[in-house]
Amino acid sequence: MKDNRIFRRLVIGGTLAWIALFGAIPTFMLVGVSFLKRHPSDLIEQTFNFDSYLRLSDPVIGSMVIKSLGMAATATFLCLLLGYPFAYIVARAQKRHARRMLLLVMIPFWTNTLIRTYALVAVLKADGILNKILLFLGVIDAPLKLMYTQTAVFIGLLYTLLPFMILPLYAAIEKLDQRLLEASRDLGASRWSTFRKITIPLTMPGIVSGCMLVFLPALGMFYIPDILGGARTILLGNYIRDQFLTSRDIPMGAAASVALTLVMSLMLFIYYRSLKRSGRKIRI
Repeated sequence: MKDNRIFRRLVIGGTLAWIALFGAIPTFMLVGVSFLKRHPSDLIEQTFNFDSYLRLSDPVIGSMVIKSLGMAATATFLCLLLGYPFAYIVARAQKRHARRMLLLVMIPFWTNTLIRTYALVAVLKADGILNKILLFLGVIDAPLKLMYTQTAVFIGLLYTLLPFMILPLYAAIEKLDQRLLEASRDLGASRWSTFRKITIPLTMPGIVSGCMLVFLPALGMFYIPDILGGARTILLGNYIRDQFLTSRDIPMGAAASVALTLVMSLMLFIYYRSLKRSGRKIRI
């Protein structure tokens, strides 16, 4: 019994030490650097100021943030639009078929997302697989220009983040009590009314979880706009990367990272609040 307590303490202590060393301490360092001043040779100057945060109010940066939020929200909505029907079909399929379909969802995780994004170039470029198929079928007369457009960026985000939407939706739909749906139909409710007033409220935790898992990474995935969107698509993640690696403006990059973290924290708070409200009564 004593050995079990020692083992638990070691595991908990090691986990907390890992989080503190690689999570909390770097975050506090980032927050501290965001209040310092840029130095041309030493990167940072030990001068406390709010210049970096004041520069975030620049209209150019504001428009970039709005564009980033809009693209992340659009990608989240498209993932939900595609993921919900698929998750519903998987949850209602026979167990052996459901396992196979879930395996297809999980297979992309076996390969690094950066490699899969580069693989999309071979699909979307002018002489890529997609254009060759469409030309062969006679759907188009000339190759479509997909690379280095916002369409390519959305395709990349959907391809990368769709599994993160499907899995929590599947978990929520699979737990759905079918007796409630049958009672709704017995009481004369239409399929749409049942779906809107019972299915959606009961699966709302999965919807919110999936939206958080898609929206938050979509804000910071700088390599997808870089590879598929080119220089025309600069989002918040690209801006932060450029401040650290190109402009060498460490305080500005840190301030933008802190601002992004605050946005993510706000979204997580909304998620927490939605979970607390998910136990409300359902009215037909």
